[in-house]
Amino acid sequence: MFALLASLPILLVIVLMVGMNWPAKRVMPLGWVLALVLAAFVWRVPANWLAGSTVAGALSAFNILIIVFGAILLMNTLKNSGAITAINRTFHGISPDRRVQAIIIAFLFVSFVEGAAGFGTPAALAGPLMVSLGFPPLAAVILALIGDSTAVSFGAVGTPIIGGVARVLDSPGVRESLTDYGWTFETFIQQVGVWSAIPHAIMGTLLPLLIVMVMTKLFGEKKSFSEAFEIAPFAIFAGLTFTIPYLLIAVFVGPELPSLLGALISISITVAAARSGFLMPKSVWEFPNRDTWDPEWTGSVDVEAENSEQPAIGWFMAWLPYILVALLLVVTRIPALGIKQLITAAGVTISWSNILGTSLGYNLQLLYLPGTIPFVLVAILTIFLHRMKGPAVSETWSKSLKQMVPATIALVFAVAMVNIMRFSGNNPIGAVDMLKALSTAAAAAFSSVWALMAPFVGILGAFMTGSNTVSNILFSTFQYEVAVSAGIARTVIVGLQVIGGAAGNMICVHNVVAASTTVGVLGKEGRIIRTNLVPTAIYAIIVGIVGMLAIYVFVPGLF
Repeated sequence: MFALLASLPILLVIVLMVGMNWPAKRVMPLGWVLALVLAAFVWRVPANWLAGSTVAGALSAFNILIIVFGAILLMNTLKNSGAITAINRTFHGISPDRRVQAIIIAFLFVSFVEGAAGFGTPAALAGPLMVSLGFPPLAAVILALIGDSTAVSFGAVGTPIIGGVARVLDSPGVRESLTDYGWTFETFIQQVGVWSAIPHAIMGTLLPLLIVMVMTKLFGEKKSFSEAFEIAPFAIFAGLTFTIPYLLIAVFVGPELPSLLGALISISITVAAARSGFLMPKSVWEFPNRDTWDPEWTGSVDVEAENSEQPAIGWFMAWLPYILVALLLVVTRIPALGIKQLITAAGVTISWSNILGTSLGYNLQLLYLPGTIPFVLVAILTIFLHRMKGPAVSETWSKSLKQMVPATIALVFAVAMVNIMRFSGNNPIGAVDMLKALSTAAAAAFSSVWALMAPFVGILGAFMTGSNTVSNILFSTFQYEVAVSAGIARTVIVGLQVIGGAAGNMICVHNVVAASTTVGVLGKEGRIIRTNLVPTAIYAIIVGIVGMLAIYVFVPGLF
């Protein structure tokens, strides 16, 4: 009964957003109200925990909104400075084929940003860039979200594994079991990374082709997969240039750098190959004439519009803001360089502990949020680098702030709803929290084929929380215990949890709202989620099959 009731807020969100195409800004407040009512009257959660969960959720949403605002501000700054026009020319210089552009931006560029920053940044940054090149806004969001999956398990310099899995599984019981097996805890975490990378690498090799298939089928004039298959050799080549170094780094180095370095290596190889015409199809693929676009494809943000008064900017100066973003992301995310410790120190962190008498806390590391450094910082520097005039700067900032209003409503209530569900276990009746009730029921029903189900638990966690890291915090212990009960490889199952949380990035409400805001397609979140459910399910099924083979065929005795 508890599991059925716990599913109601999730079902309400899915039905209204995916089934009835309601915008997130209308749905998420209703989801929050339903979760609040259930927590209060069924779980008997005390009032201070209900209020504390809501407040903590709203504050967490503020952190996400800073990232979104930074991405929007940078995009609007580049548009009004004239840089977008120059950037368009450089991509057409690599290849005018939209399929090639989609592979390079929606897969490789997104993977690089994910490896460095994570937390919703990649799609929010890549979406506007694709729109500026002439992609329909709806297509840009869908493709960028699909591309932001394989890299996510090692995103933000390995945070989902190091800050997620390792954080919750580091217990005396786990360490004792590992000692009996002959592993240290550090070896176990590294192996979780390996068994996240192996299935990811298989699916990641195919991901560029999947991105192009979605694009040609939904947004092409012929509405056909055949035009995607024309570029299949190049797409698979691009996938391999990423997944081979990605896998090798995960196996021999660790979980911090597979996505970051894999993407850097792949970008250099793939761009050179595209420029030389390697594996290029004979025909160039383009979207249909703009006059024939479905109105659903377009957004309220005209990032492609050109201003005749914009100054002419050379290609290097146009790309310099993105180069600065990449450099700042790298130097502020790698602990060995020392800058991360400075910008995350207690003296520059705003904290609130024991919110409203609960054990909940909030931290705002303003200098560490990518919305501040690098996005806002680079946007400010761009004013001087591109010699923007006062009216253009004023218009840029005011327009960026106005674009944030709808996203604010959706995100605040989405995170608040999730928090109430997560912390509903703080009750006097001894009931587990709503999310644990759901997952326990799922385990009871599917334990015999749990390797196929494990990725879907990770997806559920990411869909609800907007984060692979948080999904891993929520469900890694649960996945580990299910594997113990079923007598199957715990390392593989936890790895599949990590992969599921990454695949869930394609449909999680937070990322969909954030990416939609940056290109002005708010209100179409339901269609985006409905579209991306298919590649998300494909991803989960394929990695689940790989997991089953690993557990029962290739490494049956693995811890």
